[in-house]
Amino acid sequence: MTVHPVRTTPPTSGALRTSPVIALLLISAFVVVLNETAMGVSIPHIMDDFGVPAASAQWLTTAFMLTMAVVIPVTGVLLQRYTLRHNFFSAMSFFALGTAIAAFAPTFELLLAARVVQALGTSIMLPLLFTTVMQLVAPERRGRTMGLVTIVTAAAPALGPTVSGVIVSSLGWRWVFIIVLPVVVLAIIAGAAWLRNATPTMHARFDIVSVLLSAVGFSGLIYGLASIGEQAAQEGGLPAAVPVTVGVLALAGMVVRQLALRDTDRVLLDVRVFAGRLFTMSTILVVVVSISLFGSLILLPLYIQQVLGEPAYVAGLMLLPGGVLSGVLAPFVGMAYDKVGPRVLIVPGAVIVTGAMFAFSTLSADTEVWLVIAMHVGLSIGTALMMTPLMTTALGAVAPRLYPHASAIVNTLQQVSGAAGTALFITLFTVAATANIGTNPLTALASGVATAFGVGAMISAASIVLAAFLRKPPIISGEAPVPTDTKNEVSA
Repeated sequence: MTVHPVRTTPPTSGALRTSPVIALLLISAFVVVLNETAMGVSIPHIMDDFGVPAASAQWLTTAFMLTMAVVIPVTGVLLQRYTLRHNFFSAMSFFALGTAIAAFAPTFELLLAARVVQALGTSIMLPLLFTTVMQLVAPERRGRTMGLVTIVTAAAPALGPTVSGVIVSSLGWRWVFIIVLPVVVLAIIAGAAWLRNATPTMHARFDIVSVLLSAVGFSGLIYGLASIGEQAAQEGGLPAAVPVTVGVLALAGMVVRQLALRDTDRVLLDVRVFAGRLFTMSTILVVVVSISLFGSLILLPLYIQQVLGEPAYVAGLMLLPGGVLSGVLAPFVGMAYDKVGPRVLIVPGAVIVTGAMFAFSTLSADTEVWLVIAMHVGLSIGTALMMTPLMTTALGAVAPRLYPHASAIVNTLQQVSGAAGTALFITLFTVAATANIGTNPLTALASGVATAFGVGAMISAASIVLAAFLRKPPIISGEAPVPTDTKNEVSA
């Protein structure tokens, strides 16, 4: 069965007023992503309140990641099949419901279920933001807009622990959800008031086999990677190699299935986007940067608290300057991308990230606090120089009809690489610290940190070589914004 053509009507002035639409999506996505990383500092308090062990409490984060890994691949079809308003209200309603349940959950099990419902909304919102930007914003202005998107994808995860640390220390963990809830409700009201369907829709169907293979593949891979670090610290449990192997085999089957369905309306993730060199190279670099970013986000707080002996809120405040700077720089990097293209920004960014990782590999029990902050600021500058150009180049390198698929693929791989970075850094940290256990405990822990960042620096160094081959993608014919059909459009 061939794919049905995109349904279109002549543009309306309301549909083409894209700034309010993008602004609403940016604010909404920032809130949902900020909440994704807000649980870390809350876990000890939740353990005390519900009387659950650390192994159970960690599922508040792991279940969120697993849900994201399962749902994001499906958004390629959701964004093709349903309107902008439909997807927005679905995402924000799921997130609002999960937030409300979490805020007043009387049991740990209900809190865990609430996190899964929250993740459903986040899974839809992120690809929706990327795809809408690519469909509505003219190619010559995409860099500056994607710079704002990077605030969501890079700065929000970095700010999450800091914001939640302050809230938890002063008000308690439930207020992490209570404070967010009114903001989410206001976003839904704003969307109902003036959000219009200004993006194209097309006929698309769900292929159950593809959905099952995707769910098993990505969840198995992330669960296995998340288990590696835990198993490095203690024995027992299902070997991480089992879910990883099952996940890899399921993903291989999914790729074969997608190639078989490539000319039908049942393709879940059109893997033909990888036929383009620019998309493939940019996506590989996104994976490398995400490994460095998420690995650092998990390891630096551990180092600050366990080696330097600082409390959790101080660890959050130490990472705050880098997170804020990353968000401030992102729009300016986007504007620079529109003028000079990706290579001039990404190559220096890759050098700075690699240098920062090597600097982290020198951390010891005697390192000054200000020096750790400076190193993290350097890492934040490097990632800011890379993320916006990489995302813009990757999505701009595919045909407009493939935007939903490309967005879903990039966002899914970010989740997988985040789990991989966390597993890699924690495993290296644990193994190296254990090997030096006969020395001073603080020295042993610092040795583990140095080893993890040293390996991370070597991985990051490969990005310098790949970045040298990037260029700005050409404008693909037919990229002008196309509004959806009138029978789906709801006027403001």
